[in-house]
Amino acid sequence: MEKVYVSPSILSADFANLERDIKLVENAGADWIHVDVMDGHFVPNITIGAPVVKSIRKVTNLPLDVHLMIENPEKYIEDFVKAGADIITFHYEAQCCHCEEQRDVAISSLIKRIRSFGLKAGISIKPKTSPEVLLPYLSEIDMALVMTVEPGFGGQKFMEDCAKKVAYIRKNSPKNLIIQVDGGINDITGKICKDYGANSLVAGSYIYGAKDLSQAILSLK
Repeated sequence: MEKVYVSPSILSADFANLERDIKLVENAGADWIHVDVMDGHFVPNITIGAPVVKSIRKVTNLPLDVHLMIENPEKYIEDFVKAGADIITFHYEAQCCHCEEQRDVAISSLIKRIRSFGLKAGISIKPKTSPEVLLPYLSEIDMALVMTVEPGFGGQKFMEDCAKKVAYIRKNSPKNLIIQVDGGINDITGKICKDYGANSLVAGSYIYGAKDLSQAILSLK
């Protein structure tokens, strides 16, 4: 059976007790720690930045799965590299440093830059974005992230129509591509995503709201 990487989102953790809550999921069997970075422009919410990632790096050995929901991600790559990120995922829809006509060049350049530091590079797509936009990059990236809610806030309802994009990506991608799904994930929706071909699941409220964190993580695997 293929390994499923479970990445608990600290968006649902207690930020006053972040070290404690990271240790809780680490000890419960999490594979990665998912860090949602929001700038208040690309999405209507503001969360955390590189200084917090740097602090998190000191308290866990798990890979830090950093999801940049920000405009102009190319400006901040080195900040998150220095902070200790292991995976950096940016949005296809984000404004990049080049004009719209040069989007493909800008995205490919950003992927190469992330990987040049020895990190895994990922591209994420929002619910209204077609998975076809990822085709030119599937051989260049390490991970594709499919959003099954509108990015910006935790606790939203899962959109299965978005999860169906996973099957399309899996069909057209190299075998070693990690396909991650984020948004409304629980034991039921997680199985739906895995059936479509996902092998990484992000869950926040489902894991942190569970009475038994180990069982919640195990149910996603």
